[in-house]
Amino acid sequence: MNPGAGVSSCEAMTGTAVYEVRRARSREELAAALALRHDVFCVEQGVPERDELDGRDHEGIHLVAVRDGELLATCRILLVGGTAQFSRLAVRTTARRQGIATALLEAADIESRAGGARRIVLHAQTYARELYENAGYRARGRLFWEAGIEHVAMEKLLD
Repeated sequence: MNPGAGVSSCEAMTGTAVYEVRRARSREELAAALALRHDVFCVEQGVPERDELDGRDHEGIHLVAVRDGELLATCRILLVGGTAQFSRLAVRTTARRQGIATALLEAADIESRAGGARRIVLHAQTYARELYENAGYRARGRLFWEAGIEHVAMEKLLD
């Protein structure tokens, strides 16, 4: 975790609700992000914990969306050469459909560029494909199953 690099903070507003999108700032915030991921992926979607915890969190840039001290959403970026691997996008049930995932995707673009990435790749759950397409991602390859959920590989070239 390097809270000083890349995106330091970005406030977004949806309706009347203001939230901040930024890097996780503390171990407690990272623990809250991991707990949210567990709730969304393991509890809600039935993903085995061994698939959710892949041992790479220590390498990642963890972005969070926070409102009034409450962590609403999170995602992770892994930088590998000129490629950013976007993953683990999780939004609290009560915060969905408010533009928070889109704001995290925009922040991930900024972080990825700052880290020297020329493209971002991800595995999208197929129900969320439109979210990523609207953010400039394009599908590549066939549909596949990962952790018992249908996915599609997607890629976005960065300017």
